[in-house]
Amino acid sequence: MTRIVITALAALALAVPAATAAPVRQEAAPSIAGIAASSPQFSTLLSLVKKAGLAGTLSKPGAYTVFAPTNAAFAKVPKATLNALAKNPAQLKRVLLYHVVAGKVTAAQVVKLRSAKTLAGPTVRIRVTGKTVRINSSKVTKTDVVASNGVVHVIDRVLLPPA
Repeated sequence: MTRIVITALAALALAVPAATAAPVRQEAAPSIAGIAASSPQFSTLLSLVKKAGLAGTLSKPGAYTVFAPTNAAFAKVPKATLNALAKNPAQLKRVLLYHVVAGKVTAAQVVKLRSAKTLAGPTVRIRVTGKTVRINSSKVTKTDVVASNGVVHVIDRVLLPPA
């Protein structure tokens, strides 16, 4: 009897097509713009990126490192400054590109640097004290958010390029 049951189960297993097994699908990481769009903490950043015409750039293949300020970081910027930036697309673009470094620079690499040249032109200063990493006066609060086109490090202040 046991032999019949085993034979029946084996026959049933052979009769079931392999396509019924759910394929294991690995989701691709979203782009940097996709990360900003999917997280409510970056709604101000995303809005400004769109106003500056940079959403397409941050969606394209490439390798970028973005020091991404949260909504709380933007709340620390005087409203008059934000309004002035929103009215001046060239200046807004410069400020946003001051948050971007060419290439994928992971946290392990960032802590070995003293500065990094931004896509806006000027460099940002990098300081490491214990486990705290600062980009200019901003503190890095989360590292290595992997994107399909680079990496995002979350910061607690908006970086303003030198005049």
